[in-house]
Amino acid sequence: MYVDLSIYEQLLCILYEPDFLAYIQNHYVEVNLKQRMNIIYILDFHTCFVSVINLMGTLDTLIQVKLEGDINQGVAYYKKALYYNWHYADAMYNLGVAYGEMLKFDMAIVFYELAFHFNPHCAEACNNLGVIYKDCDNLDKAVKCYQLALSMKPNFSQSLDNLGVVFTVQGKMDAAASMIEKAIVANPTYAEAYNNLGVLYRDAGDITLAIEAYEQCLKIDPRLSSKVGNNFIEEDWGRRFMKLYQQYTSWENPKDPERPLVIGYVSPDYFTHSVSYFIEAPLIYHDYANYKVVADAKTNKFRDRVLRKGGIWRDIYGIDEKKVASMVREDKVDILVELTGHTANNKLGMMACKPAPVQVTWIGYPNTTGLPTIDYRISDPLADPPNTKQMHVEELVRLPDSFLCYTPSPEAGPLTQTPALSNGFITFGSFNNLAKITPKVLQVWARILCAVPNSRLVVKCKPFCCDNVRQRFLATLEQLGLESLRVDLLPLILFNHDHMQAYALMDISLDTFPYAGTTTTCESLYMGVPCVTMGGSVHANNVGVSFLKTVGLGHLVARSEDEYVALALQLASDVAALSNLRMGLRDLMANSPLCDGAKFCSGLESAYRNMWRRYCKGDVPSLKRMELLQQQPPEEQLVSEGSTVVASEATKVTISKGISPEPVRANGYNTGPSLRKPSASEQTAISLPS
Repeated sequence: MYVDLSIYEQLLCILYEPDFLAYIQNHYVEVNLKQRMNIIYILDFHTCFVSVINLMGTLDTLIQVKLEGDINQGVAYYKKALYYNWHYADAMYNLGVAYGEMLKFDMAIVFYELAFHFNPHCAEACNNLGVIYKDCDNLDKAVKCYQLALSMKPNFSQSLDNLGVVFTVQGKMDAAASMIEKAIVANPTYAEAYNNLGVLYRDAGDITLAIEAYEQCLKIDPRLSSKVGNNFIEEDWGRRFMKLYQQYTSWENPKDPERPLVIGYVSPDYFTHSVSYFIEAPLIYHDYANYKVVADAKTNKFRDRVLRKGGIWRDIYGIDEKKVASMVREDKVDILVELTGHTANNKLGMMACKPAPVQVTWIGYPNTTGLPTIDYRISDPLADPPNTKQMHVEELVRLPDSFLCYTPSPEAGPLTQTPALSNGFITFGSFNNLAKITPKVLQVWARILCAVPNSRLVVKCKPFCCDNVRQRFLATLEQLGLESLRVDLLPLILFNHDHMQAYALMDISLDTFPYAGTTTTCESLYMGVPCVTMGGSVHANNVGVSFLKTVGLGHLVARSEDEYVALALQLASDVAALSNLRMGLRDLMANSPLCDGAKFCSGLESAYRNMWRRYCKGDVPSLKRMELLQQQPPEEQLVSEGSTVVASEATKVTISKGISPEPVRANGYNTGPSLRKPSASEQTAISLPS
């Protein structure tokens, strides 16, 4: 409907303010975005209508501005609203949301606190402050903010759930379960809360309950399957997921097989996650003249190093897949490498858009992504042997040594003598995730300890600060014949130096199976603690196999439970040999390909070059799969160069008042944000959607 803007100018002259406001409320929604902007321009010259100016900070014009990607313009209008009404709490609140999305957390905190000051009943401001503090790893402040929000709104489902997420991260499983269950009672259709309940149960080692919670999450909202990522992944899943996105099928990247390449690494959390130990070597040792790095990450760790070498650094926190895909194309990335797979905060939706000519998955996930748009998965001959039974959508590219290169933490501290020398007994240990320590693993560990008189077991995992989790774990071991007095359970250790020094408590590290450790195995070896592992037929079984054989400890790789027990007993039988191995293990590891960043990067670059040469010849695995997809109905077909990548259902936003809730994640799988519906008293303010 076309509306003559002169009507507004005439009404300004003949109507009193209340009548004019009523007219705007009835007719404002009927005009298009350009007309609305002109209307606001007209009103800007009639400052006597303060209430009209206030509407500038709340009407859906600002939402339209945000949806068109100009968040800065939205901020300008909110500030204009404050110019005419300096104590306007809703505008302050929405500025907090906007600055949060812009990653200007200091500014976001200021405006959320101002919003709360001028509206002491704004639970949403307290909730969103908690989100920011949680993202900045200030968990204590996050808890206080969520609790303050709940003191105003006891049934505020987002704050209940967010508080449960923080408690899960802290290992306070009982408190976390209580909060998340209350969130579900307050909102029985809150799918994300069920997902977080699944994360909680998984971290506590109760896989059965975790699966039930995940299934309930997907039952409520099947669309979250693209985000939850907790189901079995297969090619059919990838094809269904692809239908949520449209793909590019041509690129402007010159097809010169020997030219310098642009390598993009993308992962929201990899620089604060354990994956950071394995991505550091490529960022440091890449030949930037021939392999320019573009890093798309959440945090600024390593940022200065990348920039000094001539690379590009982009912060993608809070940016949806469509926009990240556009950024990748702007940077003319030749080979795009994603580092998370189906883990928390992944950008698989961006990979589904196929923004780069060649796409790769690496490091963060021990299985196929299931996405037809990803060409290759990087591995090695030990982690994925030629006779592997594991199925992959991607084509495997095996590096000559290990598929990973470990960069030790500078906070690790010195080696210590094997504790058996002073204790007089052997201590076995594991610092793996509790979800990996299955009943079968405990059964084998109990066999080992029962066969070594006076030996002890030390296990560290964050849920062990919860008494119920501790008691259940100890009860299982007692049923297997191992007295609880011989077991030490350690909770989460906050500081990395203290965590690494905790390896001084154990003589021998016991790997988990069938899902082996990764970072924990490298940490153990670097701290001088030999590790016994058990290989198998798929990648998740064989990560420890790859590490140990690369370091030169292939004799500690078992192929059966009995052999696993025998190897552990053999190590425990000779304390002097164990001590000698411990004091030389760090040097052995440091001089191996597992820690040789320059050699590793040379092999990685060679693999990238071969991928690019194949692309230049037209031999690209993903394009063959995508040709099959082109045969599907028109609405499912791909788009060519110059077309706009369409946002999936998962990236569409729901407009509502005031909360930009925390993306629900807790060291595990994530779902996207869910905005609550506004109550009648909250209809006057509109937040920028997250």
